[in-house]
Amino acid sequence: MGVRDLVYKLYERRLERKLSSDPIPRHVGVIVDGNRRWARAMGISDVSHGHRKGADKISELLQWCREAGVEYVTLWLLSTDNLSRDKAELEPLLGVIEGLVLDLVGQGWHVKPMGSLDLLPDRTARVLKDAKESTSHRTGLIVNVAVGYGGRREIADAVRSLLQEHASKGASIEELVEVLDVEHIAEHLYTRGLPDPDLVIRTSGEQRLSGFLLWQSAHSEFYFCEAYWPDFRRVDFLRALRSYAARNRRYGY
Repeated sequence: MGVRDLVYKLYERRLERKLSSDPIPRHVGVIVDGNRRWARAMGISDVSHGHRKGADKISELLQWCREAGVEYVTLWLLSTDNLSRDKAELEPLLGVIEGLVLDLVGQGWHVKPMGSLDLLPDRTARVLKDAKESTSHRTGLIVNVAVGYGGRREIADAVRSLLQEHASKGASIEELVEVLDVEHIAEHLYTRGLPDPDLVIRTSGEQRLSGFLLWQSAHSEFYFCEAYWPDFRRVDFLRALRSYAARNRRYGY
């Protein structure tokens, strides 16, 4: 172990000791950003290598979350905007995501897909649906994989589902307007039944949500990390938890 690695290891232990008495977020959302830029920074022309490297990092993250006591993790792997990428990049990326989901199933995680699966290729959608069905009985950390996900589309889908539900009961628009509140919409989101994220982490230095969990993150705390996702370390994760613990959560007030 080099001197730098030793210093980081000692720093990790110091952070762990500090966090042992601090509040831990129940639900962590992660925007896994920077795979392509990591590949280019490494001088690799094939950006799919960056996506594969990023997929490898996810298993590490989930272990860190489980050790810390996190109960839910939501990973944004592919946005609806990403679906318009060049086919030469999109197809390998979808293959990486399929392989990642299969690995998560094999590793024993409880996997829940979220997003517009109808927009995805049949093979990708089937892998996600099979993962949900085959792991639904598992306990412990729940891993939401957001693929073909967009925050605005999620809200639109929720409203559409709500209208369809009330129409099926013979209710009129006027009757729905009389009773509609935020909880009715929340019950139709992709994350229905789950707590909203306490902490949202984004890597690569970008400081925006880009549509990630727009509804659910109204009272979330945010942590932006300079590292590209493949370079995200356990010490970076612990720093995010430390930052969260230091916040005075006022829930909008």
